[in-house]
Amino acid sequence: MLGRISPSTIAMLAIPPLLWAGNAVVGRMVHALVGPSMLNFLRWLLAFIVLLPLAWRVLAPSGSVWGHWRRYAMLGLLGIGSYNALQYLALQTSTPVNVTLVAAGLPVWMLLVGALFFQAPVARGQALGALLSIAGVLLVLSRGDWQQLVALRLVPGDLYMVLATIAWAFYSWLLQRTDEPRALRADWSAFLMAQLIFGLGWSGFFAGVEWTLGDFHAIRWSWPLAAALAFIALGPAVLAYRFWGEGVRQGGPVLAGFFLNLTPLFAALMSAAFLGELPHAYHGWAFLLIVGGIVVTSRRS
Repeated sequence: MLGRISPSTIAMLAIPPLLWAGNAVVGRMVHALVGPSMLNFLRWLLAFIVLLPLAWRVLAPSGSVWGHWRRYAMLGLLGIGSYNALQYLALQTSTPVNVTLVAAGLPVWMLLVGALFFQAPVARGQALGALLSIAGVLLVLSRGDWQQLVALRLVPGDLYMVLATIAWAFYSWLLQRTDEPRALRADWSAFLMAQLIFGLGWSGFFAGVEWTLGDFHAIRWSWPLAAALAFIALGPAVLAYRFWGEGVRQGGPVLAGFFLNLTPLFAALMSAAFLGELPHAYHGWAFLLIVGGIVVTSRRS
């Protein structure tokens, strides 16, 4: 059951969408420079190097993570090996608007996955919150003109994003389980490193398959690519996953799913800041709808 959210929970759940909005933009910018699975592997390889001084003890043979390897192998597959690789793959053929629109269905997937696989009942307030939140996202994506949604066409990339969103829903629900040692869960860097040990293996495997298939052989090294890798490794990877994990622990996976719908709104604000596109009235209305969905969901049923 969900309680009223604290300012700490709000901050923990609002920072990741901000960073992930930048991740989608950067992923699209460099899609011609590196393959999607290779980009995901390089991203997490750099994140591993960043985390190593903080959580190197997790790698010890006597570390507690090995006794729970099945759990961390699944978390690594869903949250590290699959989600962003599928998102980067989606951006190869789909537009950022379509990808964001598909990802906006996360609250619905969170409710369905929770009900079907984790015995979580769906409250009336949660269903209403889902409608409000998705309406706000659609308002941003349509630029205040609902007729623009009719012109959208789904491509294979959109289907990849559906799979990514479902994977993230399972990942978020699995984060709720706390059957690992308390000391490991309490240390955010160790907890992320425990997932990264297996996630790096999964992402490396997918990158190898991608390379073998021959679709994305060349990596066009350049300063823009290096800057992009540095950003997605430090921001959307290490920091965002740190805040998301704590936010899910504090507020629950369903509430966290609604905060993720702030991503397209942040993307619109980034466009105003970096591309000179000033916000419009519909951005304000969309913000109210998304926040309204979060507030409705956070109240006790």
